[in-house]
Amino acid sequence: MDIDKLFKAPKLPSGGNKRRMPEAPTPEMLKRMKVEAPVSSTFAQPSPPEPNGSSSKGKSRAPTVEDAEEHESLEVSEDFAPGNDADYFAEEDEEGRFFGGGLTEEQKTILNIFDKAGGEGTLDDNEGLVITRIRRMLLRFERAADKNQDQRSKYPDDPSKFIDSEADLDSAIKGLLPLSQAPVLAYPEVVNSGAVSKLIGLMSHENADIMIDVVQLINELIDEDAGVDNEDENNETEGREEAIKSLVDAFLNESILELLVDNLPRLNEAEESDRQGVFDILGIFESILSINPDLGQRLVSKTTILPWLIKRIEAKEHDGNRTYAAEILAILLDNRPNRLAFGKMDGIEPILRVLSQYRRRDPVDADEEEFMENIFDVLCTVLHEPENKKYFLDAEGIDLMVLMLKDKKDSSPQCIKVLDFAMAGPAGTACCETFVEALGLKSLFSAFMGKTSKKGKSNPSSAISDSTAHILGILSSLFTNLPSDSPPRMRVLAKFVENTYEKVDRLLDLREGAVSRLKAIDKEIENERRQMKEDGEEIGEVEEDRWYLQRLDGGLYTLQTVDYVLAWVCMEDDGARGHAQQMLKRKGRTLQDLVQVLKIFRDNIDEEDESTAVARQAEDTDASPPQKEILGGLIAFLEAC
Repeated sequence: MDIDKLFKAPKLPSGGNKRRMPEAPTPEMLKRMKVEAPVSSTFAQPSPPEPNGSSSKGKSRAPTVEDAEEHESLEVSEDFAPGNDADYFAEEDEEGRFFGGGLTEEQKTILNIFDKAGGEGTLDDNEGLVITRIRRMLLRFERAADKNQDQRSKYPDDPSKFIDSEADLDSAIKGLLPLSQAPVLAYPEVVNSGAVSKLIGLMSHENADIMIDVVQLINELIDEDAGVDNEDENNETEGREEAIKSLVDAFLNESILELLVDNLPRLNEAEESDRQGVFDILGIFESILSINPDLGQRLVSKTTILPWLIKRIEAKEHDGNRTYAAEILAILLDNRPNRLAFGKMDGIEPILRVLSQYRRRDPVDADEEEFMENIFDVLCTVLHEPENKKYFLDAEGIDLMVLMLKDKKDSSPQCIKVLDFAMAGPAGTACCETFVEALGLKSLFSAFMGKTSKKGKSNPSSAISDSTAHILGILSSLFTNLPSDSPPRMRVLAKFVENTYEKVDRLLDLREGAVSRLKAIDKEIENERRQMKEDGEEIGEVEEDRWYLQRLDGGLYTLQTVDYVLAWVCMEDDGARGHAQQMLKRKGRTLQDLVQVLKIFRDNIDEEDESTAVARQAEDTDASPPQKEILGGLIAFLEAC
């Protein structure tokens, strides 16, 4: 059984959620909407204002020959309409029917401004993204940023003085988005031009919308898929990835991580644009951490990202950003220092509060189900560290998992996984005792026996479920950690004796399935070994380790765990041992088959983990003995049977 499959990493978004078009389109968006129509010599001019100052809406006299002749000698007024749309200013007739261009007065004014400017500073969409165009885009952005900064410093209390430059800056930032289509060509220019420093400086801009624009741009530029669509077949992916990495390094040198976290409190997610801004910030974190996972420790140690993520996850209302925050948290907890920091800041208790809402109900949709699984994954990751198991126990995490397991909701398999992580290892002894005292055995064995079905019996070679694998892990931890002759241990053993040893039969069924799967894997390995010998290839330690891992994934892990539990049951109860021997004999097997499996288990125990267990036993006299020592005792007993 592959350990990695037992603990599935959360699925990460592909970055497909892009910013929606805002209700008030930007000047650049409106310019794209402009209709480029040739001036006709037979268009109808709007009617002049009435004497009383009102305009006759929708009423215009029919054009005459005189009008046409007069028009030939007149130039079109610059204030007429963008694109010379004759109906641009017409709104409605008296009966409310619509004949106009469908834009507000403000939007019409913006279009007029751009039409008069003749598209100055803009680029033809059909023009290729060549180096000259890239430099013009960066120069336009630099000038817009400098102009806005200058006018804001001159007129800090008069927004009317710098509002136009702010609109130009907004347009210039959005104008850099096409650079993500050609990272190899564009990103060195971005770094060398000094645009990185200006973009980082704008993240502290007084106008939050400008900051959001910058965040959106950076998210697009460093996305792992940037430039993929425009790659030629012969183009090297390595060059694109190197260009993205160099740009990320430039942003990191400008302390982008700290600035991103500082900007999170500025955003009000009740607003659509701010909500998208939060999503883009989380996307930047994901992209940077995928390039260099080691930066996760820097992000946690130098910022307040962990408290913000916990607070965001605790929000009552569920949305996409809440799911994304859980995914980023799972990524950040991928190293021991961050997991320890999470435990010390009492992060486990709020996580348990979030999970408690799924005790009585199931997630309402797939997105919330993904969120729930991400939170369980976060909890399992934190419980990798022995130090955090005490925090989990103090927060009554074992009790909550047992209660949720009893309710048999969709969260039950996740609860079993958490219990497996919490009770594993010498540090899990207290969790094992608490689990038994909280009456968790009934629900655990109910789930254990519930996996048995006619289909499963008829096909013993089918792989066991993740839940069953975690249940076996819990049983292994209970026999390893619970003190001998203690009431909790006796209660565990009694479960294997009741109902005519049905739990022992269940273990033997799982064993047969694991043996069948392992035979197929061993055959494949033997064929590969023979082929390598025929080809004269040397079989070294690397190949042996790879084959051992392949066997673990193919059923050896399940077989080792089942035989470990069976050995304990046989050693501690004569009736269970007799029943197991009888059932094994029917299938042509004996207890010596268990011995061979346990010897392989003992010989492959990681020495580093074993030394840690020995050191812990020296510190704590109540701690269970090292696993290698336990396996030696079990093997000696079975060999004597």
